[in-house]
Amino acid sequence: MLTVGLTGSIAVGKSYVCDVFRELGCHVLDADDTARAVVERGTEGFRQIVAEFGSDVVLPSGRIDRRKLGAIVFADEAKRINLNSIVHPLVIAAQDRWIEELEINDPHGIAIVDAALMIESGGYKRFDKLIVVWCEPAIQLERLMTRDNLTKDDALRRIEAQMPQEEKKRFADYLIDTSDGFAETQNRTKAVFKKLSLPAL
Repeated sequence: MLTVGLTGSIAVGKSYVCDVFRELGCHVLDADDTARAVVERGTEGFRQIVAEFGSDVVLPSGRIDRRKLGAIVFADEAKRINLNSIVHPLVIAAQDRWIEELEINDPHGIAIVDAALMIESGGYKRFDKLIVVWCEPAIQLERLMTRDNLTKDDALRRIEAQMPQEEKKRFADYLIDTSDGFAETQNRTKAVFKKLSLPAL
């Protein structure tokens, strides 16, 4: 099985690229979904977050208030590092279990794990190949403001809290530029899929 890490900064179009890979037959795991699962009520992750950040970050439903927690950690680097130190090991363990199961059921398949902080955490080293999704900075800013209903300052703060796109691109085996819209992004993703599908020499 070929294991592939897929990463990119906030609001660059990773989800759409992952959807295209799914349509092409790849197995895709969204790290955001995994991150939610490992902090569900009753989990070790949930207990650690409440111990670190207090019950204010818990919604009446008993789930973590991701918007409130995000506002806290994006405004304070030390708190963001604390949160990542709780969530990342749990997410990586869940990803490893998923890959192990896939290797049994589809040994010749392509397994793609999508995670925003894969390079920063060093997690990318676990994969055979790394794809970095990116777009022009002005487009990224506009997408983030629209998607999350943020002011320009808030959106910039979130972008600047991450590793710069140009730095991420240096780690990539493959790059996918989403700046030119859905159709062109789909074509670029298909081109990368063809390369991933070539038999190893």
